[in-house]
Amino acid sequence: MPAEPGTSMSKVQRRTYVYKTLHSPGDEHIPVLLDIYLPPLVSDVATGDSLTLGALVYFHGGGLTVGNRMSWFPTWLQKRITDAGHIFISPDYRLIPSGSTTGHDILEDVEDVFKFVAKLSNDVTPEQSELNPRPVQFRVDPERIAVSGSSAGGLCAYLAAMHATPKPKAVLSMYGMGGNFLISNYYTLKHSVFFRGREILDPTLFSDFLYPACLSLSSQVITGSPNTYFPPDAPTDVIAKPGLETNSGPPGFPSNRRMFLARLYLQLGEFLDYYTGEFEPSVSASLRTKAEDMQSTSSLSDRGLEDNLAEVIPEKHRSLFPSLCSPHAYASWPPVYFFHGSLDSAVHIRESQRLHDLLTEAGVQSVLNIAQGMEHSFDYQPDADAIHGQEFNKIGRWLDEFLTDTKIDS
Repeated sequence: MPAEPGTSMSKVQRRTYVYKTLHSPGDEHIPVLLDIYLPPLVSDVATGDSLTLGALVYFHGGGLTVGNRMSWFPTWLQKRITDAGHIFISPDYRLIPSGSTTGHDILEDVEDVFKFVAKLSNDVTPEQSELNPRPVQFRVDPERIAVSGSSAGGLCAYLAAMHATPKPKAVLSMYGMGGNFLISNYYTLKHSVFFRGREILDPTLFSDFLYPACLSLSSQVITGSPNTYFPPDAPTDVIAKPGLETNSGPPGFPSNRRMFLARLYLQLGEFLDYYTGEFEPSVSASLRTKAEDMQSTSSLSDRGLEDNLAEVIPEKHRSLFPSLCSPHAYASWPPVYFFHGSLDSAVHIRESQRLHDLLTEAGVQSVLNIAQGMEHSFDYQPDADAIHGQEFNKIGRWLDEFLTDTKIDS
């Protein structure tokens, strides 16, 4: 079972692997990396011993536009997984907009992560040999792989549940995006603050990231863009303008322009265009038009409206929409645990509620845990373990049930 918080992590080994190689239009080879965190027990066994372990794959957040395998890292989750004797895995994946990347490419990366992890063992050479200090033999049990993710990483976890082979044994969604892409938050233009504590952005300052100018990024494929901030000793009198390339800004202000992109696309009501790559005709504009027509002629419930809006999504993109699975497809999902803040203004709690309802109706084991009064990214706050420690332990025990080898030798 998971150890209580505070267990020493000094024996946890981190190793970095290339799980796939991409080729840019200029034939540049681009390695796509993942980190694995081996549990302390790997350091405790004798050299030459062999271990077969369960693993949790965790996808980082960042709105699909920013972040890497070390961004917004959930130390609370990694500790509980490795303390319980399992491997924690954090991969990079392609970001939008970059190259011709869309959600279809991100889905491909998610699938490739699972193919790689299912065969992961000491027979695979780490990218950084200095992180491989002992020749203890280990392998991942392909029947004991679970998946998790925060925000946009939750969407990646849903895509794994829908499409990955081997299918994950369980899904942990931390305020996951994509549980319902048909709510108005994704396709309405916003003129006032909609993400609590964040300003309305000036789109003209991001023109190079907007369609069609963003197509000029076709020669670049980005698989990681870290969340970076101006340091504490930065000038306090600097006026920050999100979107401008500057060398200075107020302390703690984002210094990576990509950190604003997901919010900008939501503000413009165009996120789904960048996600699907469907700009002409615009998926978002089609959703807006249909929603306006339906609201003026009927009194449908939110769910009825969203069911009708689903008709707008082209068939070729429906594989990217977790809320558009068939009942038969939902029945094949693994158990899911949702943990979502009640006041989340970035990814509305309605998303987790909708997907939880769909899975429950299909007979899938689904737990919806609502963190009352909590905003987006509540588990990254400095005192998160003190506030949510009991819930974190519950999540650790829940995952442990799926990652522990329960087979009895005859």
